[in-house]
Amino acid sequence: MPSAKTNSTRSPYFNRELSWLAFNRRVLEQAESTDYPILERMKYLAFVSSNLDEFFEIRVAGLMQQVKSGTVQRGPDGLGPKEQLRRIQAIVKRQVADQYDCWSEQIVPQLEKSQVLFRGYDELTRNEKKWVANYFEEQVFPVLTPLAIDPAHPFPQLNNKGLYILASIDDPQTREIERLMAIIQVPRVLPRVVKIEAPRRGNPEVYIFLSDIIQRHAQELFPGYNVRSAAPFRVTRNSDLYIDEEEIENLLSKIEEELMKVQKGAAVRLEISSGADPILVEQLLSATNLQPANVYTIDGPINPLRLMSAYDLIDRPDLKFPPQSAFVPKEFDVPERIFDQIRSKDILLHQPYDSFQPFVDFLNQAARDPDVYAI
Repeated sequence: MPSAKTNSTRSPYFNRELSWLAFNRRVLEQAESTDYPILERMKYLAFVSSNLDEFFEIRVAGLMQQVKSGTVQRGPDGLGPKEQLRRIQAIVKRQVADQYDCWSEQIVPQLEKSQVLFRGYDELTRNEKKWVANYFEEQVFPVLTPLAIDPAHPFPQLNNKGLYILASIDDPQTREIERLMAIIQVPRVLPRVVKIEAPRRGNPEVYIFLSDIIQRHAQELFPGYNVRSAAPFRVTRNSDLYIDEEEIENLLSKIEEELMKVQKGAAVRLEISSGADPILVEQLLSATNLQPANVYTIDGPINPLRLMSAYDLIDRPDLKFPPQSAFVPKEFDVPERIFDQIRSKDILLHQPYDSFQPFVDFLNQAARDPDVYAI
């Protein structure tokens, strides 16, 4: 039986951040559930990443600010900022590992059974590699701008959640093996998932991640140098908006100003491929003012949120939830009589199960009614 002293110090409250992570674990469990079509499970996997992005941008960023300012005050749950960060990092690293296990051990094999193949470069056929090479030369290479980092070229400003490639390059003309840092920014206009339009026996759909394409062709971006390694990464930044509506004259201009700062906020997380040069990773941490505890090493595609685009790209209704037809309550069978119906009684619409069209009809009729002063 626990002592009275133990009971008196135990907090009756759940920690808000850890409770949120438990919620995101339940989202991950939806991706792991065999009760859902495989592309819907892939979609849930993307939700997990989207949720974590916002969590780090706002909640983790706030805790890191508290630690930086020296705040030691404990919350109602009895946890201070440092202890919360320590627990968050441990839980998230386990959650991310499980997320990528779900991708590689469950989602990818199940998609393969349905003739939808996600492949790394080394798994492609000769014709597919040729197609990828042409795609890189025509669509990707012209919009890439590699940056060598040296005293004459300072470390660039990395955009919030932008996709980059960290390359370790060496000058073959020197005796020593150098580890010069170079960074390749991947423009947001490029699709993160690419469908390979090359025939393969059995006619499956074959997809590859853009980061894999750039990794394998990084050598072409640095003529005269040897590319020792290339690894995709991205940095998540503090994206909280600091707006005091009582103290500002123009709310719109203030919001625009704060949104510009989002891209330049303090870094809170580094996600990087497991194949990165460890010495360059240390330099990257120094440049972004992050600690090793803030690094999340990824064994798979950086940012699974990009799988949302793959969901739309893959035209396989048999691998998705059947489409749902929204219900139209009988009171709205005659759209022209909406005002008569709501004059007689209240009607509750439950979205997304009930159709949104009656509300659109309501607005249209209100807009045409000369007795309506404002909507």
